[in-house]
Amino acid sequence: MPARDVLNQEQIQANLLELPEWRYGLGALRTALKCESSATALDLLSTIGGLAQESGHHPDVDWRYDTLFITLTSHDAGGRVTARDVTLARAISKQAQATGVTPLPELLRTVEIAIDTDAPEAISEVWRTALGYKMREDGSLTDPYGRGPAIWFQESQSPNVNRLHVDVTVPFSESASTLNALASVGAKLNNEHAPMWVVATDAQGNRLCISTEAGSD
Repeated sequence: MPARDVLNQEQIQANLLELPEWRYGLGALRTALKCESSATALDLLSTIGGLAQESGHHPDVDWRYDTLFITLTSHDAGGRVTARDVTLARAISKQAQATGVTPLPELLRTVEIAIDTDAPEAISEVWRTALGYKMREDGSLTDPYGRGPAIWFQESQSPNVNRLHVDVTVPFSESASTLNALASVGAKLNNEHAPMWVVATDAQGNRLCISTEAGSD
């Protein structure tokens, strides 16, 4: 298979069977790796940088003390997962295993902010300008440096009273514990669209969605 081929869902899931440290969500391969110390995390980060340089394919890595959060996607393939991403994921996993790193997929969270509106074009430029974001083909807004949450506009002719809600994407394998925890602290859960997403509402009517890759195209 040519390295630049985009992988479909079936191919991605087949590769994940051989990559237990990784999960798929929001169009990317993701992992969280906890190291023995901050110094060990920096050493692994340096190693990942070398692997990326050799392959000419670069991941997004967020270093937080002794933990690395890694996202793999191919920007030149429209932000989709390709064979290059899988190859680099395998190389990173090999290095992580050699240094005794602990994978913690339960730490994986991807946050997006959704805005209910009956006219996205009337407000999107205000948000883009304020945040310094770029607009994607689907009209959503993303941080070009991957630091802030994405913004997307949920078009509706009857916007919700609370127009803003947060989408939190977690791996499906970790979603049950997240939903159970939410229920235990008083959230009202609407499972109508599960497992793709579950709407959680707090005691004051504010909403958030727990989303997963399960059931998505």
